[in-house]
Amino acid sequence: MRQTLKLHPACRCEAVKSIEADAERPEPGRLLFRFRVTGRIADVRWPPPVPAARIDALWQHTCFEAFLSAPPDKGYLEFNFAPSTEWAAYSFDAYREGMRIPGGFEAPAIATRRGESEFELEAALDWDGLPDGAIWRLGLSAVVEETNGRRSYWALAHAGARPDFHHADAFALELPLLRQQS
Repeated sequence: MRQTLKLHPACRCEAVKSIEADAERPEPGRLLFRFRVTGRIADVRWPPPVPAARIDALWQHTCFEAFLSAPPDKGYLEFNFAPSTEWAAYSFDAYREGMRIPGGFEAPAIATRRGESEFELEAALDWDGLPDGAIWRLGLSAVVEETNGRRSYWALAHAGARPDFHHADAFALELPLLRQQS
């Protein structure tokens, strides 16, 4: 189900008109994400394509993020997908506590398409370490860096005066497991 990300009220962004995001959980251990940016795409600073690799601090430039929790557990996962095909994954015990790199995680498949007024990123995760919960809470977000150096923060929901994708209120999408065809 396609969702529209909201620009944080403390931010400005002249290049981007809208960001839509979609998440799908087709089977246990598999997640699919799609992000679609519309606007003046040439005015966004896009990291150049490189071979897929795990990199920290992707949020300092244009990237797309997904946060996943399986209530009632207070822990959650964070996934970062850069247009360069670089990526990152983190596990937390509670709100910004106990951060670590989860083991056994393989590079997600990241594909991008770029046009004059539209950019799309698709990421597919296959990982046995995903929670088993029947219902997941999901936060979808984006950091956009414009060519003028300004960064803006987009999310399903914002919870404070400063952007904070880790806040529980940002986990605004409920994602059930899709039923398998028999």
